[in-house]
Amino acid sequence: MAFTSRVFSGIQPSGDLHLGNYLGAIRRFVPLQDTHETIYCVVDMHAITVWQDPDDLRRATREVAAAFIAAGVDPKRSIVFNQSQVIQHAELAWVFNCVARMGWMQRMTQFKDKAGKNSEAVSLGLLAYPSLMAADILLYKATQVPVGDDQKQHLELTRDIAAKFNNDYAKSIADQGLDAEFFPITEPLIAGPATRIMSLRDGTKKMSKSDPSDQSRISLLDDADAISKKIKKATTDPEPLPETVEGLAGRAEADNLVGIYAALSDKTKVEVIAEYGGKGWGAFKPALADLAVAQLAPMSNEMRRLIEDTTTIDAILRDGAERARAIAEKTMVDVRNIVGFIR
Repeated sequence: MAFTSRVFSGIQPSGDLHLGNYLGAIRRFVPLQDTHETIYCVVDMHAITVWQDPDDLRRATREVAAAFIAAGVDPKRSIVFNQSQVIQHAELAWVFNCVARMGWMQRMTQFKDKAGKNSEAVSLGLLAYPSLMAADILLYKATQVPVGDDQKQHLELTRDIAAKFNNDYAKSIADQGLDAEFFPITEPLIAGPATRIMSLRDGTKKMSKSDPSDQSRISLLDDADAISKKIKKATTDPEPLPETVEGLAGRAEADNLVGIYAALSDKTKVEVIAEYGGKGWGAFKPALADLAVAQLAPMSNEMRRLIEDTTTIDAILRDGAERARAIAEKTMVDVRNIVGFIR
C-alpha cells in the first residue's frame, strides 16, 4: 500500500522504559502503520549528549527496539533502526547547525531545564540537540511527527529550520529543479488522553526513571505481580472518585490514575468516571491493576524474550538501517547539491 504521508518518531535509549513512554509514544506507533508510512528510530546519538556507559547504551538501544516490536510495531511494515547506523543524520545536522541561530537553541526550554545554572559546562551536543532532532525528521521528509507536550517546542524549531533552509537556498533549490518546499513544514500528530503520565507516588511530577523510588513508575519490564502491587500502592487521597470528570480538578493522583485507566482501555476520562464515579479506591485500584496487567504483562514478557535474543534484534536494526539509508541518501544527494558541495 502506498501512503501519501510519512511519520517519523524516535525514542532515546536512556534505559528503564516505563508506562509513560508506552502510553505517551510507543503504543501510538502501532495503529499509525495502517495509515502512514512509518519510520521509528532509537536515537542513540541523542543519548550521548550526556555521558553514557557504552555497554549500557547498547543494552538500552536493544531494549527500546524490543519495546517497539513487543508493542506491535512490525519491522517489515515499518522501518525500525538505531540512528547511529545512518550517518546522514549527523551530516544533515551539521548543515542545520549552520542554518539555525544560536538564539533559537538557547531559548529551548529543555536545554534550560537540563543545563540549569551550569550551562557553560554542558556538552555542545546538548545545546545542538534540537538541530539533530530536526535532521532526524527532515532527512526522511516526514510530514507528521507524534509529539507530547515536552516536544512541541522542538517540532516548532524543526519547522523554523525547514522554512529557513527553503528560503536561504530558494534559488539553488529552483536551479536543481526541485520543489520550492524542499523540506516539508512537518505537522504534529497531537496525543490522545493520558499521554503525560505522572508519578504513582506524586501526581504533580512526571513519571520518570530518575525518580529514586521504583514504586513511582511501572517499568515495561515489570512482571504481572510488580505491576499489580505498584498500582495498588499508588498514592491517592481519602475521597472516593468524583461523580463528574470536573471533580478531578485539584486531585492530581486521582486524575492520573483515571487517565491511565482511560488510555489503557481506549476510553475517555468521562467514560471512566461514568463507570467508577462515587466508588472508593478499594474498587478502582484492583480494576486498574487487572487492566494494566492484561495490557502490559504480555508485552513485558515478549520484551524480555527479545532482549535476550540479541542476534534477532541486531538483525532487525541492521535491516531497518539499510532501508533508512536508502531514503536518507536520496535526500542528502539533493542537499549537497543545493548547498554547493562538490562531490
